[in-house]
Amino acid sequence: MTRIAVTGMGAITPLGDTLPATWTALLNGDSGITKLQTEWAPEAAVQIAGVVQSDVENTIGRVAARRLDRSQQLAVLAAREAWTDAQLDTANVAPERIAVAVGSGVGGAQSLLDQHDLRAARGNDRVSPYTVPRLMPNGAAAAVSLDRGARAGAHAPTSACASGAEALWLAAMLLHSRRADVVIAGGADACIAPVSLAGFARIRALSQHPVPEDASRPFDAGRDGFVMSEGAAVLVLEREEDAAARRAPVHAILAGTAVTSDAAHITAPSREGQLRAVHQALADADLAAGDIDHVNAHATGTEAGDLTEAGVLAEALPHGPSVTATKASTGHLLGAAGALEAALAVKTLATGTVPPIRNLTRPGDGIDLDLVAHKPRSQRPTTALSSSFGFGGHNALTVFLRR
Repeated sequence: MTRIAVTGMGAITPLGDTLPATWTALLNGDSGITKLQTEWAPEAAVQIAGVVQSDVENTIGRVAARRLDRSQQLAVLAAREAWTDAQLDTANVAPERIAVAVGSGVGGAQSLLDQHDLRAARGNDRVSPYTVPRLMPNGAAAAVSLDRGARAGAHAPTSACASGAEALWLAAMLLHSRRADVVIAGGADACIAPVSLAGFARIRALSQHPVPEDASRPFDAGRDGFVMSEGAAVLVLEREEDAAARRAPVHAILAGTAVTSDAAHITAPSREGQLRAVHQALADADLAAGDIDHVNAHATGTEAGDLTEAGVLAEALPHGPSVTATKASTGHLLGAAGALEAALAVKTLATGTVPPIRNLTRPGDGIDLDLVAHKPRSQRPTTALSSSFGFGGHNALTVFLRR
C-alpha cells in the first residue's frame, strides 16, 4: 500500500503559539493551565482552563477575525504554519488536488452563545451577518480551505474529542483512494464558556483542583477530571512518492489508522471498542503488538477514562512501550486534542525524546504502564501510537513510523 508522509505540522496551544514553542514548553515541564481572568469566571463551575495566550485576532488580522469564530481563527493559524513547514505552494500542487479535513468537537458554539446574548440585549438588528458562517460545525474546515485555496473537498469530522484524530484517518482514506494529493488535516476547538464548563462539571468530568498548574493529572492516583483547553493542530499529509517528487521534508510516516464506535454508552468508555481500535490500527500498519515502541495516550485525567485506557494498553501492548500523556501540560483541547497528540508523537519519533507526564506522582490503582514522568526520556522509538476517544463512543487511533 502507498505510504503516507507527514510533511508539515503546525499548532497553537496554551503552551505556545507554534508547534516548536509548544514542544519546547512541554519538554521543560511547563503548564498551560491558568486561572481564568474573564468577568464571568468567579461564577463559573470551575475557574481554571488552558487558554491560548497570544493576541490571535491581531495575528490573523482584524478584518478576518471579525468574520471567523475563535476556533476557526486558531485552525487557520495552525494550517498556515503546517503549510509553510511542508514547503507547499499552489505552484507545485494544484489547488484541485488539495483537500482539507479539519474536525471540531463543538464548532463555533462560542459565536452562537455570544450572538444569542447580543440579540437578547440589543435586538435582532445587532446580530452579526457573519453569525451563521461562524457557528456552523464545518466552519474551521471551510476557513482553512478558503485561506489555503484547497479545492479537493473541505471535510469536517465531528466526533467529539476524537475529531482531530478522525480527520487524520479521513485524510489517509482520501490519499489512498487518490481523491487528493495533499490533505491539510487536524482539529480545532475554542469554547471555554460558562455553559460548557457547567455542562462538563455536572457530569463530574472537570478537575476541581485549586492550583491550576497541578490540576491536570493523567494516570495519577490523585486525578479528579480533565481541564478544558482551546487550540488547534494541523498536519499536512501526502503520498510519500509525491513528497519525494517535490523534495518536501518528511517528519514521519502515517502507517496506520483506525476508527471504531462503541455503540454502548454516550459518555462512558468501552474497553471492547478501544481494543478493537488498537488491533485495527496495528493491522492497518501491518505491525504486531510488540512493534509499538511508544504511546501518546488520550489520558484526560478522569477516573474511569484513564483506568479503561490503561487496561486496554496493558492488554493490547503487553511488552510495555513507553507511555506519555501530554494533556497534563496542555489540558484537553477537545476536538483538537487528537491532532495535537499525533503531532507530538511525530516529534518524539523525530527527536528521540519522550515528553514527561507532568503532575504524575503515583500511578492510580490498576494502572500498570511504563509511564514517563518527572523529566524527558531519551529513547529512539521507531513506531508510535496516538489514541483518541470521544463522547458518543468514538475511538480514533493513528500509528506513525520514524522516517
